[in-house]
Amino acid sequence: MMKRRLLSIIYFILSIGIWAQVQVDVKLDSAYLYIGQQMDLTLSVTLDAKQKLKMPDIKKGQQLIPDIEVVEVGSPDTAVLNDGKRLTVSQAYTITAWDSAFYYLPPMEVMVDTTRYESKSLALKVYTIDVDTLHLDNFFPPNDIMELPFLWEEWRMVTFGGLLFVLMLVCIGVLYYHVKHGKPIVRFIRRKKKLPPHQVAMDEIERIKSERKWAEEDSKEYYTLLTDTLRNYIRDRYGFNAMEMTSNEIIERLIAENNEEALDELREIFRTADLVKFAKWSTLINENDANLVAAVEYVNQTKIEPDPNAKPEPEVIKETDQKRLTQVKIMRVAMGVLIVLSIALLAWIIWRSADLLM
Repeated sequence: MMKRRLLSIIYFILSIGIWAQVQVDVKLDSAYLYIGQQMDLTLSVTLDAKQKLKMPDIKKGQQLIPDIEVVEVGSPDTAVLNDGKRLTVSQAYTITAWDSAFYYLPPMEVMVDTTRYESKSLALKVYTIDVDTLHLDNFFPPNDIMELPFLWEEWRMVTFGGLLFVLMLVCIGVLYYHVKHGKPIVRFIRRKKKLPPHQVAMDEIERIKSERKWAEEDSKEYYTLLTDTLRNYIRDRYGFNAMEMTSNEIIERLIAENNEEALDELREIFRTADLVKFAKWSTLINENDANLVAAVEYVNQTKIEPDPNAKPEPEVIKETDQKRLTQVKIMRVAMGVLIVLSIALLAWIIWRSADLLM
């Protein structure tokens, strides 16, 4: 029993020692190949993670031995073992042979820390290609160049890229036009129900009535507001610019439109207003109230009720200068981004087209 335990301990110690050693292995994908054929030679080194490894300095185009050439050197591949305590580093070399023979590949050397280690040697058999020696004159000319068929799958992205490029040019042109003329791209339009002229006038007269201090303290201001309200109503109701006309000119223009009773009330209002504004006439509060009632009566006698089925007229909301300048700046930035993207897209289209045509 004691001997068995002692042997187990010795075996464990030896296993640790072997595991801690550096292991160098080399293998070929096959033991033979034909002239000009390629295969991989893989060098693998297993070592402790703390050790420093230096692989053989073999470059592309270098000959391992005469007639055995390295045509490609792959990137090292590292595998982690034993919870990160051990590493296996593999390096693949693609080789080819230029003459038929049986080759002996010498061991490959690596450096681990300051110690040199060697792999095992390999044997490689290279076969020649069989030649028809009985019909040496039976040779064939090279094949003609084969025309590749047009494949829509290959040109689909180029076509979509071209359409996108044209669309971007159109957007750049539109942005340039609006930036040059300072016009916004989007004009905000809303529909609102337009109040009839008599309703606007009545609302304004109601506001004047509520502010009776004008009638008590400043008759001139009171009659200016009242006559301006009537002038605006006449302008919107009859379609001529009453704001730029005198009182007599307005009455003469309205003779053909209004009945005499309505014009008498309007004459009295305009007469009193002219006396107050130009002759510094003083009026009583009752007189002011009477003229206010006369204005209401004139509007009621001459008003036209709107069609309830009429559609509201669209109103264009005008942008302020600050909003317009902000929109112009945004359009300039967008135009610059589109120009950069269109140039990049055009470069990609040219590169891709050239690649497909080659």
